Amino acid sequence: MITPTISPDLSIDLRSTLEREYIKEYLQSRGYQQMDFGRLPAEESKKLMAEACTYASLKLEQIASRAKFLEKIQYV
Repeated sequence: MITPTISPDLSIDLRSTLEREYIKEYLQSRGYQQMDFGRLPAEESKKLMAEACTYASLKLEQIASRAKFLEKIQYV
């Protein structure tokens, strides 16, 4: 079976795009948009963005783990 390869540059672009979308998803789930950060106190916006980045990182890791698992069982 032929597995498609993705250039490293494209992979990084896709990952960063997906990460931004997950951050946006998290903020929306909390009732915020990125443009709201200017109206929030600095400490609150830092905390919210840290939570959003953690959420995005976990979701990206979940995708990577699932892909590794599927690749592993593909050859079983």
